[in-house]
Amino acid sequence: MITEIQCLPSPAGSPESPYKHVEAAIAELAGSGLAYEVGALGTTVEGPADELWPLLRRVHEACQQAGADAVVSQIKVFSRADDSRTPSIGELVEPHRSS
Repeated sequence: MITEIQCLPSPAGSPESPYKHVEAAIAELAGSGLAYEVGALGTTVEGPADELWPLLRRVHEACQQAGADAVVSQIKVFSRADDSRTPSIGELVEPHRSS
């Protein structure tokens, strides 16, 4: 399964660390051990559905645990009945990367 999550914490961070709450969400993804790629407006992560669904919740909640007053998260999910046929992040992105 491949997912993309965009967390929109309010505020995004603190005066000392403008993206503190977003960075807490990314740290949660990094700690998962799953393949992920941070983009300008969201982060894509791939792995087994049984690991991704709870991870998405933890990522969302990490923003509030870091101090955000509120969080809106937008989640996109791509899956196939035959998970072995699901493309990787690299397969979807590499052909379109600019140099």
